[in-house]
Amino acid sequence: MKILLIYHYFLDKRIHAHEIRVPPIGIYYVGAQLKENGYNVHICNWHDANHTPNIISETIKKERPDIVGFSILHANRWGGIDIAKVAKNLNPEIKIVFGGIGATFLWDHLLTYFHDIDFIVLGEGEIPFLRLVKALDTGAHDKIPLIPGIAFRHQERPQKTDPAEPVEDLDQFPNPARYFQFQHVAFNRGCTGNCAFCGSPRFWGPRVRTHSPGYFVDQLELLTRKGIQFFYFSDDTFTYKKQWVQTICQEIIQRRLHITWVAIARVNHIQADLLGWMRKAGCIQISFGIESGSEKIRRKLNKPIKTAQIKKAFDLVKHYGIMPRAYFIYGSPGESEKTIQASIDLIRTIKPLSIITYILDIFPGTHMYQELLEKGRITDNIWQKRIEDLLYFEIDKHLDPKDILAYGNAIRQAFYQNLPLFVGDIHLIKDPAFNRLHADFYSRLAMTFSHGDYAKIDAIPGKASIAKALFQKSLACHPDHRSYLGLGLLYQQEGSLEKSIRILDQGLAHFDGSMDLNVCQGINYMNLKNYDRALSYFLDYKDQTHVSPYITACYEAQKARL
Repeated sequence: MKILLIYHYFLDKRIHAHEIRVPPIGIYYVGAQLKENGYNVHICNWHDANHTPNIISETIKKERPDIVGFSILHANRWGGIDIAKVAKNLNPEIKIVFGGIGATFLWDHLLTYFHDIDFIVLGEGEIPFLRLVKALDTGAHDKIPLIPGIAFRHQERPQKTDPAEPVEDLDQFPNPARYFQFQHVAFNRGCTGNCAFCGSPRFWGPRVRTHSPGYFVDQLELLTRKGIQFFYFSDDTFTYKKQWVQTICQEIIQRRLHITWVAIARVNHIQADLLGWMRKAGCIQISFGIESGSEKIRRKLNKPIKTAQIKKAFDLVKHYGIMPRAYFIYGSPGESEKTIQASIDLIRTIKPLSIITYILDIFPGTHMYQELLEKGRITDNIWQKRIEDLLYFEIDKHLDPKDILAYGNAIRQAFYQNLPLFVGDIHLIKDPAFNRLHADFYSRLAMTFSHGDYAKIDAIPGKASIAKALFQKSLACHPDHRSYLGLGLLYQQEGSLEKSIRILDQGLAHFDGSMDLNVCQGINYMNLKNYDRALSYFLDYKDQTHVSPYITACYEAQKARL
């Protein structure tokens, strides 16, 4: 039996597209469970298949799967529905299985209105999906109603079985890194919070379950052997268990994995000594759900964190050379100019180095959505529309859409305009053991202003100057390849070729085998029409496709002089 597991596309363009290009970790756990039991499994990352639709039909024709499974986030459910229709049209005998948070809380709706879907796995999917596959494989269809944690049609009416018991020991699952290559990893499942806009508490249950640190680091090590060096730690709150996180970090260091990673945490689960271990183990960013500067709004969202906790967490994270990212929601119940000003004031207080802003949307599985259902203000039938989400202000007559959009813009503009001040107010821990890491932190931050996301934002003043200052701070801490290159490029771009040459010479004294530094230096000498000198930097990399045009240009320029 052949099974395709699909991570599919969203309808709308995503602002932070890089974060949704990577399939969620759950699909790999399901795939590993099936492979461990002898099934032929292939995972398809079709996050952009709507731009190349032929790949869908061509793959299904080629692979001829018996089962196609989909990992459904709520916002990408239409991508799954569309692909399911293609699969059924090609082969009506294919069984279509939906799973994930977006399918779990809309199981009745999906089975009622979308008849290409045959089964839905509810909640944690590894065990129910395997049992369903085994029943289909052996023809034991009569056993399907006895499998906990699934939904299906009986006499054309949707029905579900009893919930599957959550697996207590996550280590009992086969390690997906043995079978697949991926970047999203997770140490635990669940969250101690109970935010009104989040479906995690109902999906995972009220407790946090974890892997052992050894299992998790084994997974990281297996993936590094496959060439992965950067990871998204996808836990709702990675720092929930301090001792285990510390053990993980120590293991990463001891095994010399040399990885970088980003994580999510709550401001009340941050401690200074833990941050030190996290930074040494490769953590470069921690994201916090702040949601609002107004404690009144945070209470409505059931986010009982205090402003003092937020400020302490952001100060500590920056202190250890980790970028703190703040998530802000606008358009909440009771939102006003006053509450938005509170968010702006909080931003100026905590001085984040990155923010992500969202309009509050509500989706099945959340407390807010359930309240609206009970009050009769919405029904699940709204999801028959070809939409990704339901924005709260669309159903709250007290909120004006124009005001909400203006609020979001005000938050972002306040952040951008104040960002240079935030950068200038960074105070890193004074410890020689962190010097190399501090250099890395400054250079990463600098690169966002010179060549990264911030370089594209006109609202941020003085980006080149900020980048230069950060690169110089980096080099004051420790020789840093990124800083030498970044300064060399900035000087080159502004026409200060002698400055560029000097800083690149310093960099090459430390990193003489760096292709990037050598090529950048070669371009400097090309601009000075010193083609012989330029070639001395290029020729070691003549087989690189992006270098060969420079070599050709140098030879042609030399010929023209003859």
